[in-house]
Amino acid sequence: MADGSGRADAVLARLAGARKSYGAVTALDGLDLEIRRGELLAVLGPNGAGKTTAIALLLGLQRPDAGTVELFGRSPLDLAARRGVGVMMQEVALPDALRVRDLIAMTRAYYPDPLSQAEAIALAGVEKIAGRPYAKLSGGQKRQAQFALAVCGRPQLLFLDEPTTGLDLTARETMWATLRNLVAGGTSIVLTTHYIEEAEALADRVFVMAKGRRIAEGTVAEMRAVVARKRIDCTTALDLAAIEAWPAVTAVSRAGDQLSITTADAEGVVRRLLAGDPKLRDLEVRRAGLSEAFAELTQEPAAKDPVQ
Repeated sequence: MADGSGRADAVLARLAGARKSYGAVTALDGLDLEIRRGELLAVLGPNGAGKTTAIALLLGLQRPDAGTVELFGRSPLDLAARRGVGVMMQEVALPDALRVRDLIAMTRAYYPDPLSQAEAIALAGVEKIAGRPYAKLSGGQKRQAQFALAVCGRPQLLFLDEPTTGLDLTARETMWATLRNLVAGGTSIVLTTHYIEEAEALADRVFVMAKGRRIAEGTVAEMRAVVARKRIDCTTALDLAAIEAWPAVTAVSRAGDQLSITTADAEGVVRRLLAGDPKLRDLEVRRAGLSEAFAELTQEPAAKDPVQ
């Protein structure tokens, strides 16, 4: 059973051998997943990988066809367990006429030890929109309001499904800072995101899914280590299309004279670059990032960002 103690390695929620199908479509195929105390777990995968279904099972919104689901060592249908979580899903229906502060007041009443309304407003950074009706908010502002509802109950475990979609750069960075502070304070967070740089910046652990199965799991550094690819940055006048045709080159992009090349044969590509352009400069070779790791693990095109 999940350990509800204060130990740093306590498991707050888990799926064990979880299977779920929708007709002939298998969404989860014997999935094992654990969420530990005080960590931010990024769950990554292409569309159709089963990420949203896995969260729905952990929240008790759906039942598995086989396997077990635990939330704080109980069934996710247990009211006491559900009061320990905060949730921000992609599809949300809220009363349009209510102001943001009214929605917070209504939501916090569900929890046994919530933040005060003022604390929730400040934590989510929604002071400027707290008095506005939900219907009058932009898409990004609605996401900020939904975040306030997710955190107002002082949850031990926070589920965030694509939380920064629609946010501008400043709002996204503000939410990132808030998430870091929540984790530092002991909150566990499950984050699904299409923005690979978001997982790279925030995650303590990464869980990669494809076709309803776990295909990789570990820290960001461990995910990078499974990838043979490296990234080469340089300033060159060489033709991008010609470099794309070189053996072992998987992606090339250019910004002005600056070229970025992803390859499994960095040494060979560097030799060709130096031979082809005696004026080559600003050469840098480094291990590929989480985006390339994700692409290789899921066999998605490496140049996609955000990953779909």
